[in-house]
Amino acid sequence: MTRALLNKIQNKEITLGVIGLGYVGYPLALTFAEASIPVVGFDINEKTVDSLNAGKSHIRHINHGRLSQVLEECEFRATSDFSEVRECDALIVAVPTPLTSNLEPDLSYIEATCKAIAPHLREGALVSLESTTWPGTCREVVAPILSETEIHLVYSPEREDPGNPEFCTKTIPKLLGADDPASLELGQALYQIAIEEIVPMSSTAAAETTKLFENIFRSVNIALVNELKVILDRLGVDVWEVIHAASTKPFGFTPFYPGPGLGGHCIPIDPFYLSWKAKSVGLTTRFIELAGEINRSMPHYVVGKVQDCLNEYGKALKGSKILVLGIAYKPNIDDMRESPALELMRLLMEKGALVEYHDPYFPEIGQTREYQQFLGKKSQPITGDYDCFLLATNHSVFNPDEILSCSVPVVDTRNWLPKKDHIFNA
Repeated sequence: MTRALLNKIQNKEITLGVIGLGYVGYPLALTFAEASIPVVGFDINEKTVDSLNAGKSHIRHINHGRLSQVLEECEFRATSDFSEVRECDALIVAVPTPLTSNLEPDLSYIEATCKAIAPHLREGALVSLESTTWPGTCREVVAPILSETEIHLVYSPEREDPGNPEFCTKTIPKLLGADDPASLELGQALYQIAIEEIVPMSSTAAAETTKLFENIFRSVNIALVNELKVILDRLGVDVWEVIHAASTKPFGFTPFYPGPGLGGHCIPIDPFYLSWKAKSVGLTTRFIELAGEINRSMPHYVVGKVQDCLNEYGKALKGSKILVLGIAYKPNIDDMRESPALELMRLLMEKGALVEYHDPYFPEIGQTREYQQFLGKKSQPITGDYDCFLLATNHSVFNPDEILSCSVPVVDTRNWLPKKDHIFNA
């Protein structure tokens, strides 16, 4: 059975199912389709399914042209009917893994997906989990749910970086872990069709842990530089100058940069998956939890800088009109998952400020898990009718001259604007 599936994969005679057509699954599905593999994309969101089948990309940095070309020249379609899993020789699962309100892992999407596909799996099918999760998830959660059918199971964590012009799904090295040689061989054969470099690992748990470590590394270092920013601000030293100077050392230093808080699906969330798992075996993760505490505190620090800015002009925060520039979690993408800008807006409004936002990537704020009060709120133009601008995300489409011409004081959290009297770095 294994040899037969391996031959089908190597001959590109398989049908691949990709479950979850978001920021991970969608580009992955297109990449495999472009490699001449028939792909069925599964998603529970009917609007997403209809949009993709109509040739309309729901993610801005993946343009309509690429999707249209795939629909015309390759075999790709989207569906919400999970019974069509029976047509697939291999399945890639890329569904969300958020945190609960208690900062504990929420595997409900993984569990629901596994239960949905279990009745329809082909005997001997290959299943790859890409969702970021704690070490042991494949063995302890996924495998038991899918146990009624003999399958091959691998773990290959997503490493997407939306909007990165230097790397794409095809060129980012792909980690791959399995708990038996046959599954590893099948997983390598599958991913080699579409991905340039595969990095095999000894187990699913090792691969699960590696993804967490990558983002813990970033979280801890960002927390360090965020703490440094707060200290140096009090000491009257420019943290950006210090980072730039330290970066001239050709060895032993990697630059990280401060910001208004952490955003995106990975760094604010993933470290707590390992923290939770460590607690289950009686251990504490002091670095991870301290880094999370520091990073989550940064929006409060920024709000304090907005207050300081307004005080310089004899104004109180309460009743002041604030325009937040950029609500995406990073520049040049239409992704506001865990964006600190939303928390900044909430905190400012909580203190009585009148808050609007400007972001060409978000003409209107859609559904979010934690900020329902912003649903339907619309992007406003940049004008001089505000008491303060708060630059949260420095999109390249922003025009510094336009912002500065309004003669409105700006709190700049990205060190993006030129140094002027009415520019306050935060």
